Parts: sequence; structure tokens; C-alpha cells
Amino acid sequence: MNCQACGFKTKKYGKDRNGHQRFRCLSCKKTFIEEYERPLGTMRLPIEKAITVINLLVEGCSIRSVERITGVEKRTILSLLALVGDRCEQLMLEKIHNLEVENVQCDELWGYVGMKEKTKTHKEIDSRRVGDAYCFVGMERKKKLILAWHLGRRSSADTFDFTEKLRNATKGNFQVNTDGFKPYIEAMEWSFGADIDFAQIIKHYEHDPEGEKRYSPSRCTGCSKQKVAGKPDLKKASTSHIERQNLTIRMSMRRMTRLTNAFSKKWLNLKAAYALHFAYYNFCRIHKTLRVTPAMEAGITNHVWTIQEIIGN
Repeated sequence: MNCQACGFKTKKYGKDRNGHQRFRCLSCKKTFIEEYERPLGTMRLPIEKAITVINLLVEGCSIRSVERITGVEKRTILSLLALVGDRCEQLMLEKIHNLEVENVQCDELWGYVGMKEKTKTHKEIDSRRVGDAYCFVGMERKKKLILAWHLGRRSSADTFDFTEKLRNATKGNFQVNTDGFKPYIEAMEWSFGADIDFAQIIKHYEHDPEGEKRYSPSRCTGCSKQKVAGKPDLKKASTSHIERQNLTIRMSMRRMTRLTNAFSKKWLNLKAAYALHFAYYNFCRIHKTLRVTPAMEAGITNHVWTIQEIIGN
């Protein structure tokens, strides 16, 4: 083999930690690794290092802080996140399917990619992958299991996509509780028909002319519950548990922490981070109320999964 820099002859110079042959130029003394084809969907890092990186990410560390702690370059961390995110998304689809549930709560969590919607409008950017990014989340109230999620805009089309995912994850008759977002009404009817008891919890806020100037929303003066479909039990109609889940997401995902510069710059990275969080939450993290993981409580698995299990290595 000749040198890639000067074309002179080389000699073997040991192997790297992955077992690939290294070479050293006899003239310019530069070293390099022989060219090889990397199989699609494989990690660049050793499994031990990859597990350390993922552990830090799910505990709320930023990409830069993970880079400083582990010494892994940020682009490698993002590549690993994208790879693991795809695997976690497939894991959720395979394991959480046709489950019997009793009470499901749904909500939308606001975030943004690249810039906020106001800035996007000012700059006249048309891309759907920039600006507001809402994550629709459906959770079983008692088992605390995340049944389905969907990242998109707060629109009717994305609401339909979310309810279809929720439909694939569940079966039978059960109660669904959401906030007052109107597209839920048509989307739930389209996906479930008469198979669910659907109720909405509508919050009322006081009129506050200064509300648009403050970061926090106006003061909530009360809420009302209304039946939308079927025969829901209004005493059990609530979104408190899923709203508490929103806090868990913001505490566990650095890119969802408010008032920082850690927000996602790319849509696919945010989607991968959500997929990793939900898979880790369902299968690896012991819930303090349940004393087991949500997946164990739902009967999907009989043990606490490790990071290595959810990333498929």
C-alpha cells in the first residue's frame, strides 16, 4: 500500500482499537488506517463508550457537556444519537402494540427548532422543519406507560397522525382525556370511532392585556370538563398526569430546557432525542411511584432493561 499523502511505500504499523490495520509512510512518517466499508447502522464508538454517552444524554446533559466529560467529539455524539433514536423508535413500535388500557391522557409539549416561530415569520422562512415543534404524547394514567408520541406542528394533520399511532398502540374500549385543542375531536372520531369514551378538560384564563409581554401565561381561573364521545367518567377526566410527564421530559432532555441555547438546531436530532427519552423512560427508568419501570407494570417485560438492550447491541 502506498501513502495517501505522498504516494511513497508504507509498512504495517499495528492496529487501532477496532482491529483495523494501520500503516506508516516510510518517507513522510504519516500514519493512516486502511480503507474499509462500515456496515450501515453500525456505531463508530466502542459499546462501553456509547453506553456512557447515552447515559449522560438521558440524564439531561447537553451535547457539549457530554463532549467535555467523555472526550467524544460532538458530531460523533450526534451521529450516535441519530442511530440510537431510530432504533428506539422501532423498539417502541414493536413492543407497544395492541395493549389493553383503561385511562389515557394526551397533551402537546411545545418546543422549537432553530428559532422561534416569530423569528421564522420575520425572516420569511417556509420550512416546516424550522420553528415551532410540538410533541404529542399519549400516556396510560395508572401504568405511566408512554403509548404513542408524534413530533410535528400543532395542526390538524399532525393530530391525525398522532391519533393513528395511539390507535395502533391500543385496543378495546377505554377513556381518553385531552385538553381543549379542537382538532382532537375530529381526529379521535376518525381513528377510534365509537371505541372510546372521550372527554376534554378546558382551562379558563383571566383576560390579561399584559400577558403577551410576559413569559408566563395568564392566571388560570378554573376549568370545565365536557363529554365529547361515548360515556367518559368525568370524575376521572384529568390531564394532570400527562402534564407532570411534560416536566419529566424537560428535566431529562437538555434541548427542551427553557431559556437556554441548548435548543435543537435540526428537526431530526430533536426527533431522535424524543425517541431515546421515551424508550429509556418506558424500559430502563424505575418509576418512583410504581417501583418498577412502566413497561414492567404493563406486562411488556419482566426486568429492567439496560442501555445496551434498548440500543440493540
